[in-house]
Amino acid sequence: MRTFCLLISTAGILVMAGCSGVQRTPPIQVWPDMRMQPKFEAQQTSGLFVDGRASRRRPEGTVARGHLLEETPLNTGMQADGMYVGKSPVAITPEVLAEGEWRFNTYCAPCHDKTGLGRGMVSQRWTAWQPADLTQDSLLEAADGDLFNVITYGERTMPPYGAQNRPEERWAIIAYLRVLQRAQHGSMNDVPDNVRTGLEYKPGPPPVEVPSLDEPTPAKGAPKQ
Repeated sequence: MRTFCLLISTAGILVMAGCSGVQRTPPIQVWPDMRMQPKFEAQQTSGLFVDGRASRRRPEGTVARGHLLEETPLNTGMQADGMYVGKSPVAITPEVLAEGEWRFNTYCAPCHDKTGLGRGMVSQRWTAWQPADLTQDSLLEAADGDLFNVITYGERTMPPYGAQNRPEERWAIIAYLRVLQRAQHGSMNDVPDNVRTGLEYKPGPPPVEVPSLDEPTPAKGAPKQ
């Protein structure tokens, strides 16, 4: 019985020793573990290649699946002759304008505000940063491809937003921006005749005189002063 207890105690000590923080590297494995595989970690060296790097560059000319963008006016905003596309190649529909409004308010409005006048929250909190007024005359005359290029790659202090918006989504932003520009520079002559009547100014009723709260209201039936 004494021998049996001694054997149990010895086995317990060996088991507890295996739970200590000091581990053998690599650990002894009775059965191979999939965690221990002959592989290279990132930034390791390797004698398998001439340059000694385990991390390899992708072969020149390869493109990841789903990331091939042909050099078309839709994807670059440029024509074959190297000039900017004058007009957006995307048809303007209510769905496109709704998409453009959502993306403009998400990515552009923090600096340019929702009207495009450049009075967004960023400029209010940091007066040294003055975003451009997107409704100014120079941008009214700018080609759509030029605006597409600015959204894609940024300009001056404006960061690029090509990574956040696919080409079709950038054209949608430009379409909505043209709506904002038209709203700032439009006139009654731009309104069709069949709906112009409902937009004409009609004076309302005269204002109602409200007694001042600073003076006491005379009691009912009291003579007027």
